[in-house]
Amino acid sequence: MIELICLGAFIGVIAGFFGIGGGAILIPSLLILGYQTKEAIGISIVQMLFSSLYGSYLNYKKGTLDISMVIIISLGGFFGAMFSGNITSNVSDKTLEIIFLIFITIALLKMFLKTTQNVVQKDVNKAILFIIGFILGALSMTIGVGGGLLLVPILVGFLNVEIKKAISAGLFFIIFSSISGVISHSLNRGIDFESGVIIGLASLGGVYIGILFKDKIDSKLQKKLLLGLYLLIVIYLINRIFING
Repeated sequence: MIELICLGAFIGVIAGFFGIGGGAILIPSLLILGYQTKEAIGISIVQMLFSSLYGSYLNYKKGTLDISMVIIISLGGFFGAMFSGNITSNVSDKTLEIIFLIFITIALLKMFLKTTQNVVQKDVNKAILFIIGFILGALSMTIGVGGGLLLVPILVGFLNVEIKKAISAGLFFIIFSSISGVISHSLNRGIDFESGVIIGLASLGGVYIGILFKDKIDSKLQKKLLLGLYLLIVIYLINRIFING
């Protein structure tokens, strides 16, 4: 219980600060604690409900959440995540990890190469935004991470969205994908709701702290920290899949 509470608080800070669901950190941590991969994925999705809802509420109050910008992508994520439970149940753990490694590496490279600041935000066809959300929702909930992990680099690197707005949008997107993901995974297999709720409730305080720090630090430093987080995830996955796998 104490381990789950401490883990939840830490994941909350990560979620609020970087605009992600926290699954990329939570799932490896749960594996260390002895949970199975698909069990950890279910717990992660439940936890994301808490952190994304509360975090988006705080971002909206602070004026950093532009709902109109991300609502179409979020709706796409909701429908895409409906397929996640079936995909997870029929795909091996290693395949899921390799797919995620490919996508996060592409997102990392695109965000790393995007160095231009203060450029005009791009307008994109709503159908394309919906498709992007659909793919991200299906992929992210299949592997138990928040779609914000992939959405933030897309918003920053491809659509020229300012980093703080992109992080807030990423957390808002996770509300839709995680709700749909919980439904889909529950229909296809069991979820350890008890562990998920404990971690989720414990994450609320961490989310508050993470958002507090997010709004106070320089955008350039925040981007560097986000890149560092993504790089650590890539290194971990390469080690897990190809070295120790």
